[in-house]
Amino acid sequence: MTNPQPGPIQVARNPVLAVVALCFGGLAAATTQTMVIPLQSELPLLLDATPADTAWVVTITLLTAAVSMPLAGRLADMFGKQRVLVVNAVTLLAGSAVCALSDTLLPMLVGRGLQGAAMGFIPVAISLVREIVPPRLATTSVAAMSATLGVGGAIGLPLSAWIAEAGDWHALFWIAAGLAALVTAAAVFLVPHVHDAHRGRLDVPGVVGLAVGLVTLLVGISKASTWGWGDARTVGAIVAGVVVLVVWGAYELRQDEPIVDLRTSAQRPVLLTNLAAVAIGFGMMAQSIVVPQLLQAPTATGYGLGQSILEAGLWMAPGGLVMMLLSPVSGALIGRAGAKATLVLGAVLLGGGYLVAFALMGAAWQLMIASCIAAAAVGIGYAAMPTLILDAVPPREAGAAVGLNSLMRSFGTTLSAAIMATVLTSDTQPLGSFEVPTEHAFQLCFLVGAVAAFVGAAIALGIPRRAEEPQAAGAPSAAVSA
Repeated sequence: MTNPQPGPIQVARNPVLAVVALCFGGLAAATTQTMVIPLQSELPLLLDATPADTAWVVTITLLTAAVSMPLAGRLADMFGKQRVLVVNAVTLLAGSAVCALSDTLLPMLVGRGLQGAAMGFIPVAISLVREIVPPRLATTSVAAMSATLGVGGAIGLPLSAWIAEAGDWHALFWIAAGLAALVTAAAVFLVPHVHDAHRGRLDVPGVVGLAVGLVTLLVGISKASTWGWGDARTVGAIVAGVVVLVVWGAYELRQDEPIVDLRTSAQRPVLLTNLAAVAIGFGMMAQSIVVPQLLQAPTATGYGLGQSILEAGLWMAPGGLVMMLLSPVSGALIGRAGAKATLVLGAVLLGGGYLVAFALMGAAWQLMIASCIAAAAVGIGYAAMPTLILDAVPPREAGAAVGLNSLMRSFGTTLSAAIMATVLTSDTQPLGSFEVPTEHAFQLCFLVGAVAAFVGAAIALGIPRRAEEPQAAGAPSAAVSA
């Protein structure tokens, strides 16, 4: 494979301010993904609906985000990345406002769906960063932008728990709307418009096929722990989703301007990076689900630490800060050792974090250390993946390629959530009139997370080194408007 050769760039007038604006937008978008988790148990009462129905408040953001990330990337390649960023920011604002005004399930689902759709902001911003910063800042800027996906999720948990405990739950969404308004203003006034549009035809049938296939498959996976993996609904949804995606793939291969270029995606550097993204995304979500439950488990279980929702969130918060602080370190590692070695290191470190959690489950501070190790690993790994992708695809496909990589991470987190929930609900012990997971179930979750991370490291070892050579310090050609 011949890698795309970038030309000289024209740097934004204030590149650091532009990167800060992009990172702020990424944090705001990612925070909305986890902000309702502390409210989950109260949603049936708050929205006057059944628990099964209110579970969709979390699921729908996952589904719309999965579809929006590759679509936003393709639209960004066609019409310009800054324009698509503004649209995503406005979508986040609209979704947050709808949620803030909601008291029933249907408008809440509409708002949460819009919030999920705004997640296209992150892959588009990642692909834009290297077009607006000088070469010496490129790798560090991509690392910082990539980290927002994990940092925002980590910050969202304690922040939303504190707001929900301190006042009206609607305030959570009004604050999100305020942040989205700031993101919109930043995207308009601080992010430069880069003449990077490559006009073409939008593959509408491809968009519909991708949406139907992804949504059907992800519904089956995300509901498997509730319906049962052997339930006809679960099997039917997963099989139908796979069939639709296979047909969609055959259709896309015949298109001149596909929504996702499967030929490029099938090339070894891109394919292996995306497979590693599934494994590392799986590992990231495992600790985000398992550790808070272990922290909040009653002490009467013999292993639980009896923390409140807010306390559990606060114990998890340092992980987000570690991820944020490690962004410059990740950039330096990529510059010195290369993106492939950095990705392998992140995956191995993630597996090590799970082994630490397996060995040290007796105190909240021990789990905090394990979470910080895992968070550092995710930050390192997430920084390396976009660099590998951007170095391996033509500039005109950068947005769509990074969007697909973000989708693969999201698929990994979805699969992880379903499997972790299945493990925790299949090995239980009685506690009064309730059944709670056993200590062995938590230990098994940590081992599964470790295995997933080490599998990701093994996959990353197969990525060809040449994929990271041409743009180790550079960026694609672009011209910035006045």
